[in-house]
Amino acid sequence: MAETSTQPPDLGHAKRRRLPRPDAALTAIAVILVAIAVLDTAALRPVIENTLGSFGHTLIFILFAIGSVAYLRAAGATTLLAKVFQGNETRMIVLAAAFGGLSPFCSCEVIPFIAALLAVGAPLSAVMAFWLASPLMDPAMFFITSGALGLDFALGKTVAAIGLGMMGGFSVRALAGTALYTDPLKSAPKSGCCGCGPTPFDGRPVWAFWREAPRRREFRDVAVHNLLFLGKWLLLAYVLESLMLRYVPADLIASAMGGDGIGPILIASIVGAPLYLTGYAAVPLIAGLLEQGMSPGAAMSFVIAGGVSCIPAAVAVWALVKPRVFASYLGFSLTGAILAGLAWNMIA
Repeated sequence: MAETSTQPPDLGHAKRRRLPRPDAALTAIAVILVAIAVLDTAALRPVIENTLGSFGHTLIFILFAIGSVAYLRAAGATTLLAKVFQGNETRMIVLAAAFGGLSPFCSCEVIPFIAALLAVGAPLSAVMAFWLASPLMDPAMFFITSGALGLDFALGKTVAAIGLGMMGGFSVRALAGTALYTDPLKSAPKSGCCGCGPTPFDGRPVWAFWREAPRRREFRDVAVHNLLFLGKWLLLAYVLESLMLRYVPADLIASAMGGDGIGPILIASIVGAPLYLTGYAAVPLIAGLLEQGMSPGAAMSFVIAGGVSCIPAAVAVWALVKPRVFASYLGFSLTGAILAGLAWNMIA
């Protein structure tokens, strides 16, 4: 008779199955709705209806934004952006600020792209212009902002993004010989040249991307990723907007961030970063705050300061440059947000 082992099996080399991490946005939505159901049952249905109604109102803009970004990515249009960082420095700054609002990059993708540009000699002035403008506006952001806040606000934010980029770029150029911008990088970024791979200037767009299977897959993957990403964050934002409209007194918002003075604009620019979830989620929140009495200038200041200094955008800069350059990046964002808010108060 064979002996039966009483020793437990050796699990030292066994693969442990890790439970997937709960999604932050979906978890927050579930927690909020459960809390409402428990604490204020009568409010649950109105909150859900208002959330779905607001989401449905902007759905066409969301789908168009997803399609346009997926097309640009599948076609390889981002290779055109690298051409902006060639030639005369003044031209580079202006074009970097302008194209910063057109690029379909997320903040994480900016890091290797900018590192490659710096490695091949792109000036910090042009990179700063791109860094400041890029988190504020992109094709998806423009369409979603237009749908929720109006075309005028979307155009105003675009102009503010380009203006902020140019302000930062030309300021860095003027101070290039000072200690502030001498040796600005934490470490020399690795270059993709010298036989180690393509530089950011390689390649050309293929506008008829559907003729190539890898590009079709890229279109599909980008579209699905953005649909899930935008969908969950906008749903969360619309839930928060519904809560704000129901529970936050309008007089409180109006007294803190209403009126035409500089005070509401300063407050909005300071609280923009900690209250900023994502650029897309901020749009419904601003719509709710405007309904509650927030001034137009404060709204513009909030989205500019929050967009540039929110964690994903700031990490992209912090990863590559020294603290003194990072501090100037934040200083440009705050100054630009205040100026944009003052200007928008006069226009709106």
